[in-house]
Amino acid sequence: MPTKPADMITPKDAAATRLPANAAPREKKGTAEKKLVAAAKPAASAAPQTVSSRKTAAPAGKSGTAKNGAPSGKMKLPPRPPRKKLVETTKQSPLSRAASQSGETKLFVLDTNVLMHDPTSLFRFEEHDIFLPMITLEELDNHKRGMSDVARNVRQVTRTLDQLVADVDESILLTRGIPLNKLGNKEAQGHLYFQTKMEASPLPKNLASDKADNQILGVMMTLVAEYPNRAVVMVSKDINMRIKARALGLSSEDYFNDQVLEDSDLLYTGTLQLPSSFWEKHGKNIETWQENDHHGVSQSFYRISGPMVPSMVVNQFVYLEPEAGEAPFQAQVRHIEGKTAVLQTLHDYTHGKNNVWGITARNREQNFAFNILMNPDIDIVTLVGQAGTGKTLLALAAGLAQVLEMKRYNEVIVTRVTIPVGEDIGFLPGTEEEKMSPWMGALDDNLEVLSKSDNDAGEWGRATTQELIRSRISIKSLNFMRGRTFVDKFLIIDEAQNLTPKQMKTLITRAGPGTKIVCLGNIAQIDTPYLTEGSSGLTYVVDRFRGWEHSGHVMLARGERSRLADYATEIL
Repeated sequence: MPTKPADMITPKDAAATRLPANAAPREKKGTAEKKLVAAAKPAASAAPQTVSSRKTAAPAGKSGTAKNGAPSGKMKLPPRPPRKKLVETTKQSPLSRAASQSGETKLFVLDTNVLMHDPTSLFRFEEHDIFLPMITLEELDNHKRGMSDVARNVRQVTRTLDQLVADVDESILLTRGIPLNKLGNKEAQGHLYFQTKMEASPLPKNLASDKADNQILGVMMTLVAEYPNRAVVMVSKDINMRIKARALGLSSEDYFNDQVLEDSDLLYTGTLQLPSSFWEKHGKNIETWQENDHHGVSQSFYRISGPMVPSMVVNQFVYLEPEAGEAPFQAQVRHIEGKTAVLQTLHDYTHGKNNVWGITARNREQNFAFNILMNPDIDIVTLVGQAGTGKTLLALAAGLAQVLEMKRYNEVIVTRVTIPVGEDIGFLPGTEEEKMSPWMGALDDNLEVLSKSDNDAGEWGRATTQELIRSRISIKSLNFMRGRTFVDKFLIIDEAQNLTPKQMKTLITRAGPGTKIVCLGNIAQIDTPYLTEGSSGLTYVVDRFRGWEHSGHVMLARGERSRLADYATEIL
């Protein structure tokens, strides 16, 4: 995966975030630390990636501390050892970047929505400390009731906090904080502090003091005034909250740890274009043989070695653009052993005789998608693409063919998250399937196309086919998936970009023996609050299953809906 160069701190940012002259002198860093390095993995985190051996933390209140933030006890802490590696994220605030560069630990003030979004966020800040205002605990208490994922996350956070404060002396709780590695999270080397004073710095007159967000800002201003020599940073998923903090001169940033990728352009595409000189560099000592694929059709296998092998991924599709009327070369990486790779030629689903439930692939990426959808050795398939690329149609056609014709699975199950584009129409009557039917308009549209694919059956034959199809397709709601186990099912998760990583884990772990899961979505159309292209559950699944021998992924690039839809996608 390519990496993005990190932004260097500008002289203006350095001047704005320079610590006062009376601050304690810092230890000299090695020459290798003078430059910031980009993270090798494209997942951005709000905290640096190295762990400090510091045992105590700067306090959260005046009790037992000096004004400059150093402990007032008799024992003086040794200077912090230099950091081995500095990790920079382009989305950090200037103050946070300056602290990362100098190797100073930070004090993160968490907004309530961070804990509600990721209940494990308390342990995601490595050697840095966490401060929780009292209003945050009150907001958590207001959201703990219910059966939603947010309520479950809040209850998990509450239980975690209860375990952290258990058996802790009050004096330690108020002065030295609670070690975050107390519960076994070794990566969390910082301390947790609670707000111990109810007084907060006065806010501007135009900000209502009874609003929870403004109270957190008041606590933030108090901390900044009390510990001027330390980087105090607020972490919030609320954009307006971060804007208000910046307007008041406070440092704020987004919660980065939930983001799989910093840039959606780095998302794994599942395909790799080979250069024209590929066979010249990889044709030496090549081995080739023939084997039958899962359709019983003979396919060619090539064992190659060369400079491009390290950049290949198992089950990735590789292709060579044809030149001068040559036949195109398309293959799939089946195995990688050391410096050698085994390529297998593909089943041609663009030909009419290889149609899947009357549907043929119209472009290269659709042919790739059919090859993993129809392969029984692939347990999970992810298809990402813009509207009109054929994601749902390909998945339904493959599911029906393998349920009704090949008898590999006994049922097609379709589910999706119920998030309206406009105003909600309210409660819906009927059974579970009847309640889900308004959300399954895309399913009905594609079933209509599939039922019309048999032109020789006549009107009665098509009606019978449609009834047969309906009898083997079940529409399920995501709300009742917990605790279920699907055996020999073809499960299609539509609009998967609106699911969180935790929800995706809940769904995928429902798979029993013989079940295949197909995740469809467009990461450019996310309707769930606090989810971005980098933190979507679909992006999470694509990144985590990348390279597994039983998973496949294709990013569909070409729209096949209509010329109007293609043109509208480009200009609107």
